[in-house]
Amino acid sequence: MNNPLLTSIAEALDALAMAGGDRAPEALTPGELVSLNAAFGSLKRRVDAAFAPVAAEIARQSRTELGKDSLAKRQGFRSPVALIQATTGSSVGEAIKIVQVAEATAPRLSLTGEALPSPHPFVADAVASATLSVTAAFAIVTLLDRLALRVSPERRATAERELVALAPGLRADELSRLICRAEAHLDPDGVAPRHEEARAERSLTLSERDGRLHLTGIFDIGTGAPIKTALDSMLTQIFRTNENADDATRDQRSPRQMRADALADLCQHALGCTTVPTGPTTTVVVRMTLADLETGTGLAAVDGIDQPLPAAAIRRIAADTQVIPCVLGGDSDIIDWGRAKRLFTPAQKLALAERDGGCALCGAPVAWTIAHHIDWWQRDTGATDLRNGVLLCTGCHHQVHDDGWEIRIDGPGIDAHVWFIPPPWIDPDRAPRPGGRNRYRLSA
Repeated sequence: MNNPLLTSIAEALDALAMAGGDRAPEALTPGELVSLNAAFGSLKRRVDAAFAPVAAEIARQSRTELGKDSLAKRQGFRSPVALIQATTGSSVGEAIKIVQVAEATAPRLSLTGEALPSPHPFVADAVASATLSVTAAFAIVTLLDRLALRVSPERRATAERELVALAPGLRADELSRLICRAEAHLDPDGVAPRHEEARAERSLTLSERDGRLHLTGIFDIGTGAPIKTALDSMLTQIFRTNENADDATRDQRSPRQMRADALADLCQHALGCTTVPTGPTTTVVVRMTLADLETGTGLAAVDGIDQPLPAAAIRRIAADTQVIPCVLGGDSDIIDWGRAKRLFTPAQKLALAERDGGCALCGAPVAWTIAHHIDWWQRDTGATDLRNGVLLCTGCHHQVHDDGWEIRIDGPGIDAHVWFIPPPWIDPDRAPRPGGRNRYRLSA
């Protein structure tokens, strides 16, 4: 079959195979490996984009009402997803995603036969141009369809455009964080019902088998936030100790083992004491307006948690948990210290956490980060001010300094945008990459 599409895909694969000059991958330079990785990523997105309309047509010809005449059933499969999964070697989840993205981005016909645009034109264009992966497209389409009855078409269209612009290049956890924040941003009235539904389904089961105690827990965010904060604080102390330890003194436990031991330590301490060992140094940091806290309306964000919470839930946990209300830039706190102080103050760290949302580069929780001077304090220009500070975890701090990244802060205070500028050997054009909350910021 002389299909131009199949020919172009085959030519692209041949070109990629030759890109290394017939050398084994281990013989390539780091720059060549990075370029090949980017090229294969682009090819995968292009193949998925080309396959999407094929999947949509397979689904159309396999719709339920066709019965035994369904294309999938004539081929011996119970559904179009099963057909695609078997022939492409993909998982069920991957096959479902490409079918649903294909159907959601395909052009439509009216009852009179008139051609209509795709219901998600920005997603359709981004997938077709290979700038957006099927996974990201599926997440965006699923969100927008879920909000179709509660959010106006105009706001959904604006959000779709912005999400399509923000999603490329995000890791899976970052994409999930973006979707969570977008849903709360677009449908704040839906946060409280979803939270109450999750709260009603909270559970913790304990069972003993195979000589082990098995704990399986599901918690709503309000119930789980103090648990996560307490455990994270104990792990953070271990990570910081390990940073300066040698092989003989470094804690060799895995994070899973550390977390299990931390829970056991908390419970052992609770059996014989009325205080918690992390009490003096660990707090749940909640970001919301004072008016919302007082009235129990609106939304709140909890440091280290992606999913926003209704204000009413925060009022419940504030009754018996140490909560820091985030009020920044007021007369009671000095945000910029110039060179009068070397270390960032607690108020400044709260302000940086509000601006950066955690590690400004990788998105690690605030508890895992330290406030670092962008321009070293030892230099005359290294002021202890927000415009010269950024939250970084240990790994990203070393990466920034060792690899030669530059950091730029645009704008004042907590509303500033953080940008990371890669070194030339990573990106010859040195195109700035968004960091901090800038990666998830929506205007719709």
